[in-house]
Amino acid sequence: MSRSDFVSITIVTYNSGRFIKRCLESVLDQSYLFKDIIIVDNNSGDGTVDILEPFEDRCRIVYNEENIGFAAAQNQAIALSTAEWVLTLNPDVLLLQGFIEALVNAGNLDPKVGTVCGKLLTMTAGFDFPEEPLVDSTGIYFTPNLRHLDRGSLQVDNGHFRNYEYVFGATAAAALYRREMVDDIAVGGEFFDADFFAYREDADVAWRSQLMGWKCLYAPYAKGYHVRKALPGNRRALPPEINMHSVKNRFLLRLKNITPDLYRRNFFSITVRDIVVISCCLLWEHTSLKAFTFLFKNWRNVLAKRREIMSRQRVDDAYIASWFDFEPVSKPAPKKFAAVLSRTRTARR
Repeated sequence: MSRSDFVSITIVTYNSGRFIKRCLESVLDQSYLFKDIIIVDNNSGDGTVDILEPFEDRCRIVYNEENIGFAAAQNQAIALSTAEWVLTLNPDVLLLQGFIEALVNAGNLDPKVGTVCGKLLTMTAGFDFPEEPLVDSTGIYFTPNLRHLDRGSLQVDNGHFRNYEYVFGATAAAALYRREMVDDIAVGGEFFDADFFAYREDADVAWRSQLMGWKCLYAPYAKGYHVRKALPGNRRALPPEINMHSVKNRFLLRLKNITPDLYRRNFFSITVRDIVVISCCLLWEHTSLKAFTFLFKNWRNVLAKRREIMSRQRVDDAYIASWFDFEPVSKPAPKKFAAVLSRTRTARR
């Protein structure tokens, strides 16, 4: 078995007691043998630590003394990993059999694929499934006003996401990253930007990886379930801290990654959305005003990251602009992908 088949699975827990046992059972139940599991707990106080204890003989578990955020804790886990592929998982994800193998097989077909994602379907916090299967994500896409959304979110899964396609990026709830890309696009030694703390850090990685010439491949036969807590339109149900990070990270995404050409093309849409976001913070969501305090205090550091990213841009402006649309954008993968992977599955039965 070649090194390109080995996978490190990295999971960050924070008060994840409702989910983590079922998540780990689904990972350990994968028939895929070439994997190791690294868990970083961000000082949970809900009994997560007690739930993790029986898994210590099968997983490497690190217990932090404080909540350093999802992004920093994932970086911590990735730094402890050694495999060619890194699969980031949220604790509220349930993998179906064959998930890891399907992602790895797809990623190995194209050396410029740095990220692979599968089809996530929705489930409730009680791990119940809707009568009609609903899509959670088949990759992420960006709109011209710089919102990032999940492809197919809440659509009935009727088979219309069944082809291998290149997409803009993957949700880090279940994303397979190539080690070479992780090292290549890191800025200041960080793969996920710790300034994001939580939320949108995967969109930042997706944008940065596209700028640096890496691709993201959607593999339809890798299937799992996800409890989605943050959806467009449910901000009032989310903790104020998460909403603050959402606002902060919207502007961090742009300050770090947007090219002048893309800003020029979408200036009106971006400005209108900015007015809406800032007005909501001023009139109602006052706790999110801390986002602008952070940006003001850290602008030099943010601009230093931007300069490094822009100096490493490897694709032209037209290519980047082609991904930003109000409808999900995908680009067909070679038809041979489906044929090769079909033969692989048949041979292993």
